[in-house]
Amino acid sequence: MDANVLIAAYRNYYAPHLCPGFWECLEHHLGNGRLLVIDKVQDEITYPPGLKRWVRQATDGVLATTAARPVVQWYAQIIRWVAGQPQYAKAAVDEFGRVADGWLVAYAKANSAVLVTHEVFDPNIKKKVPLPNVCDEFGVNNVDTFGMLHELEARFDWRR
Repeated sequence: MDANVLIAAYRNYYAPHLCPGFWECLEHHLGNGRLLVIDKVQDEITYPPGLKRWVRQATDGVLATTAARPVVQWYAQIIRWVAGQPQYAKAAVDEFGRVADGWLVAYAKANSAVLVTHEVFDPNIKKKVPLPNVCDEFGVNNVDTFGMLHELEARFDWRR
């Protein structure tokens, strides 16, 4: 999961006080291995403090590491590819290298995983390197939060 999935959910439509079932669902699927948070995403989430605490607790013992050799090798290829694309502004390429995005694609590629992100494919964008663009280039499947929830067959029940 991309950090934006967790941050947007926490701040908006799945805020813990509104939809605790969303967070329980994530915890369940983190525990059984159907969902993963990589170490670089955990490091990226520093705010809000409640989300930072939740991520650290929910991934305790199940945090996915990016240190494995295949992940590092894919990351190097991904960074080279992004840097070689003339469409992206230098600032976009630099930002892509600073954040967890390249690691997310590399981890997904190395482990045949599906990447979950709010970003959308845009073949003409210049000021950002969207994850779906990179996923498309490297044959990595990606979905948004709602696609993930459909795949997990999540159900959130309302109580009176």
